[in-house]
Amino acid sequence: MAAERDFDVIVFGATGVTGRRVAGYLAEQAAEHGRPWAAAARDAQKLERVLAEDGVSAPETIVADVDDFASLAAMASRTRVVLDLVGPYTLYGRPVIEACVSNGAHYVDLTGEIPFVRQIIEAYDARAASAGVKIVQVCGFEALPPDLLVLLAAETARERFGEGLDEADVHVSVTGPPGMPRPSDMISGGTFQSLAAAAGGEDASAVTDPGALIVDSARAGDVRRRSPITVAPRRVDGAVIAPMAPAAFINPAVIHRTAALVGGEPFRYREGMALHGPPATLPLRLAGAGVLSGVQAAVGAAARARPAVRRRVGATLGRVLPKSGFGPAADRLEAWKWRMSLTARATGGGVVRADVDADGHPGYLATARMIGEAGLLLAQPEATSDRSGCLTPATALGTECIERFERARVRFSVQP
Repeated sequence: MAAERDFDVIVFGATGVTGRRVAGYLAEQAAEHGRPWAAAARDAQKLERVLAEDGVSAPETIVADVDDFASLAAMASRTRVVLDLVGPYTLYGRPVIEACVSNGAHYVDLTGEIPFVRQIIEAYDARAASAGVKIVQVCGFEALPPDLLVLLAAETARERFGEGLDEADVHVSVTGPPGMPRPSDMISGGTFQSLAAAAGGEDASAVTDPGALIVDSARAGDVRRRSPITVAPRRVDGAVIAPMAPAAFINPAVIHRTAALVGGEPFRYREGMALHGPPATLPLRLAGAGVLSGVQAAVGAAARARPAVRRRVGATLGRVLPKSGFGPAADRLEAWKWRMSLTARATGGGVVRADVDADGHPGYLATARMIGEAGLLLAQPEATSDRSGCLTPATALGTECIERFERARVRFSVQP
């Protein structure tokens, strides 16, 4: 990678629901730590208006369009890191990745479209590694916190017991703002459209495959047998465990790829949303978890259907689901709190417990802060691992950097 660039980070797609929050975070960090950054979008006037609405002053605004490769190449050539917030990535991600690899800039996105991630690994891993470029996908609430948390537990198990992991369970608890929930509080239109694109894609069978991102076919088979993805509700210590939102099919593939890249053995991984409450609310919690399970089971079935059926399902979902731009209002972002609790068991029976405590809406404000901080870290070669190629958040960043995420109000800890 070129040593001298105009910017550490460019956020591409800074007019979107999440992109504008990333721009706000980079502006805060630039003011405090002097890190040069820029905002990019295809519509210069809209970009300037959106930033002004949020009270954000970007050092420079850049015009770039996924349909104009020259503009993408010019953008990538000026920065160390491009944060791509323009989805669905199955439709719009590849030209940005090509521009980054060709022009020596690290690439980071928020995709949850696992088939697309697999395609990028197949097409770009060797090229990116040769160029010293990191391609880091699924780098928001999915899957940065659980990916780093499980790697941290695996390293702790190795230090304490001299053993790898046998199983890992992650439970997420979320507390929203006061008042009645709104339909736009949880999942944005961009996320809905990404799910539709993944469900209708040519490689949609990878959506539900925990070994989808593992190159070694034998190991991928071991992962499928050892750690199948399930969406059925469970009960653990009084809580009802519902499938992970927005989908149970995203984090497992990333976490198993991390284990493969760092040389760990396959282990069982499970996760879910923990629905807590008094005993009287148990039927309601079970019903809610059942609805989530039913919806995700239907998505999984559609992804495994014949290509013609998948295309029809994906097109229908794309029409009826909310479009990009639909999402939580600004006044609904700050009051959220969430926690990830991990219980990991080593192969000899030793237990490691670790947690993430965080502030801000998990899918938007916290995600914006996390991807912004990840971009700033990647712009500092000494701050992250020396790996390159198509990486997971944990293998790209390494656990040595986790204290930096306290700036993003995301706090990792390992229990003694």
